[in-house]
Amino acid sequence: MRLTSPLLLLATAMLAGLLAGCSALGIAKDKQPLSARTTSVLAAMDTSPAAPMLVRVFKESSELEVWKPDTGGRYRLFKTYAICKWSGELGPKIKEGDYQSPEGFYKVTPGMMNPKSSYYLSFNTGFPNKLDRAYGRTGTNLMVHGDCKSVGCYAMTDEQMKEIYALARESFNGGNQSFKLELYPFRMTTENLDRYASNPNIAFWRNLKQGYDALAIDGRPADVDVCEGKYVFNAKAAMPADPMGQCPVANAA
Repeated sequence: MRLTSPLLLLATAMLAGLLAGCSALGIAKDKQPLSARTTSVLAAMDTSPAAPMLVRVFKESSELEVWKPDTGGRYRLFKTYAICKWSGELGPKIKEGDYQSPEGFYKVTPGMMNPKSSYYLSFNTGFPNKLDRAYGRTGTNLMVHGDCKSVGCYAMTDEQMKEIYALARESFNGGNQSFKLELYPFRMTTENLDRYASNPNIAFWRNLKQGYDALAIDGRPADVDVCEGKYVFNAKAAMPADPMGQCPVANAA
């Protein structure tokens, strides 16, 4: 029996709906497995999807890096992604509505992952952090997400975000409770800081450089805390409850 035109249209629409509602054999976008190539590259680096993860972002060059530790614990660069769009200019986010993408040291936990994002997939940066709050900085829903649109966020393509999201998910599945997120204005070289020596943010950026350098010196990202209104790295003593309070002598430099 030949389908009449309305029935044919209905059948076509139903098939299209089924195809649109699933991908990769019906697996939801936030559950998509890492590609065989990605897992192969990780294995060649002597690491795995389950290992910890570090994400570094550089505004000026519009780059996002994912780092993974090898079995000896030394972090190695896995991949650099071109950021599709970020907002504002170089410098930290100060207040809600300033259209600035944040800078500083953050930590992403499983609860900050958003599989139902309006921008394909996303995770929250954790802004405002302890230092941001100490200075009264405000802002909400500052994300790394897909869809290549940004108002205070860091936007990637959907395909990039699918892989970054999957890398984070597999790291959490491996038992890691968080991953470090380091947001920089530019690569924190002495030359770049000299270029911006007259910028009002230079003291803040020099503080960021201390944390940036830790990866090259120690082979792993620094543990971060706050005292005297600045970041302190790999603290050797307990920090004061007040982030503006005096740093312990061992961390006063």
